Amino acid sequence: MWRWLTNNHQTLTGIGAMLVGIAALFVAWDQGRVMRAQQHGAVYPILQIDGYYSHEGDVVRLGAGVRNAGVGPAVIERVDILRHGEIVEDFGPLLATLPESANVNWSSMLGRVLAAGDDVRPIDFSWRAAAMDEAGRDRLLAEWATWGLRACYCSVFDRCYVVDTNDLAGRPEPVRQCVRPTTEIFEQLGNAVPGMASPEEG
Repeated sequence: MWRWLTNNHQTLTGIGAMLVGIAALFVAWDQGRVMRAQQHGAVYPILQIDGYYSHEGDVVRLGAGVRNAGVGPAVIERVDILRHGEIVEDFGPLLATLPESANVNWSSMLGRVLAAGDDVRPIDFSWRAAAMDEAGRDRLLAEWATWGLRACYCSVFDRCYVVDTNDLAGRPEPVRQCVRPTTEIFEQLGNAVPGMASPEEG
């Protein structure tokens, strides 16, 4: 055995060099993987969607807010309006519970870049408190509880996610891509309100 080792030291040296090269290649790959994960983590956007109802003074407001609670910008590619968890484009059941004097402000969401810590209200209804009695308010809130939003958005590295208000965990789910619609759903909703509908600035 010793004689074989002595006569084949060059072969052993080559094998050793090959093993060292393989180890170095693995270390480089692992470091690259860790660096990529760190890069994605450093710009990971997390959208949070919440509905709200407020009564301040003689003004009542109802709507939805979207906030980026992550650490990187979110490129919003798609937002769907849901009723009972299903995508809808007929807003009649909700609009029927609003006062006739209700106003609405809407904000376009398609292609919007929401920086970390920023928020936007894609839809905001408002009316005078005297325009609705307690029974009407109860009907409105019962109907409002059946509605929700689903947003598909991407990071600056084109990693895309979906978040849904019907998901109690509220965790973004990774998806391959977001399919952008051809119409702005909040503009449709705003224009359907029997009152003044106008886009918000910003």
